[in-house]
Amino acid sequence: MKVANGNEVAVVVDPDRGWVLAAGLGFAGDALSVLARASLTELAEAAASAGWRDPADVEFVAPYRHPRKLWGIGLNYLEHAGDLSENVPTEPASFMKGDHTIIGPGDPIPVPSQSHRTTAEAELGLVIGRECYQVEEDEALDYVYGVVPVLDQTAEDILERNPRFLTRSKNFPGFFSFGPTIVGLDAVLAHWGSLEAVEVSTVLNGAVHRSNTVANMAFSPAFLISFHSKVMPLYPGDIISTGTPGAAHITPGDTAECRIPALGTLTNPVTAGR
Repeated sequence: MKVANGNEVAVVVDPDRGWVLAAGLGFAGDALSVLARASLTELAEAAASAGWRDPADVEFVAPYRHPRKLWGIGLNYLEHAGDLSENVPTEPASFMKGDHTIIGPGDPIPVPSQSHRTTAEAELGLVIGRECYQVEEDEALDYVYGVVPVLDQTAEDILERNPRFLTRSKNFPGFFSFGPTIVGLDAVLAHWGSLEAVEVSTVLNGAVHRSNTVANMAFSPAFLISFHSKVMPLYPGDIISTGTPGAAHITPGDTAECRIPALGTLTNPVTAGR
């Protein structure tokens, strides 16, 4: 999660103490390989007596670049479906994105020349921590490593031409930003009291465009994990982006944000793409 001498490396972050290299705790490799081998609790225990460094010295990037799967969920908030004059589907309206779409905090979102109306959508991302297949809803959250802010982009005008163009409209470079850190469920629950209380906000140029809470999702995080685990196995580092409270139209020069208190703010400038 850090750029050091031009290289991206995994770090453990404590909001009160700073950060420490995961490799210095005996967990070498990028964040994807670290999360596949160690829980956040194990990392915290290993870091208890570490020499913490100043957060001002670190530049956060995408936590990792090559997960096996990125699942996105459409129309998962009742109000967002109403914005688009769509009915909430009776089953999750899901799609997949390639890892070429991944960017991190501060990276530009390039608006593709093929689109004249692109949107940025703040979402809560669920990071899978261990292999998950055919699990039931009541055990699904046990497979979550942590949660992370996401900005999911859509070429909305392409999608409107035909709903079968969903994959194309979602898969331009820079259309999936996540970071700056993956936060454990325990920390989220300590702040919010429940996952349902978590508030997600799409912010454009410093102004809140739309906010909503997880409680107002049509399909809960636990349901989404269970449902998709019955389609195909989920692996460590896979991400389910759980849907947006509202999509903001973006143009070059804008700044898009996903704000989730206790998780942090993900910020990306918008530029003209090719």
